[in-house]
Amino acid sequence: MARTATTRKLSSSASAGIWPWLGLALVLFILDQFTKTLILGYYRLGDVTHITSFFNIVRAHNTGAAFSFLADHSGWQRWLFTGIGVGAAVFIVWMLKSHPGQKLFSFAMACILGGAIGNVVDRMMHGYVVDFLDFHLGSSHFPAFNVADSAITIGAICLILDELRRVRRGK
Repeated sequence: MARTATTRKLSSSASAGIWPWLGLALVLFILDQFTKTLILGYYRLGDVTHITSFFNIVRAHNTGAAFSFLADHSGWQRWLFTGIGVGAAVFIVWMLKSHPGQKLFSFAMACILGGAIGNVVDRMMHGYVVDFLDFHLGSSHFPAFNVADSAITIGAICLILDELRRVRRGK
């Protein structure tokens, strides 16, 4: 009897621990979609606003993956990347449920989740991902990106830091 109550309590705290992380993912998703809606409403494809000597706001469409990987293909990649994004979202929710007490890990997963869903929604609605942040040095431009890409990158960096901390603690 005591074992069942303990199991229920652990299960309950694990599922309660996922909600703040899902909330963070939702906030990132909403911020991503809001900024993309602004860009779609106020910019035409290819429009540029120069902000500083190294930063522009642009409207770009990415039918590929990171750095426009596979963008020049016939359209099948839209469904491949959508499927990967949906699969990643399911896996991330499972990981969040499995590791609710690991804050840096959960933060990283939530960032990746919010970003992945933001880009999946773009692919489903438009057939491409809306990018608008353009950093450059002279005439050399880093590929344009968006809030979702930023969240995914921050999440990936935090995953690496979390693993480095875990390895360091193990020694």
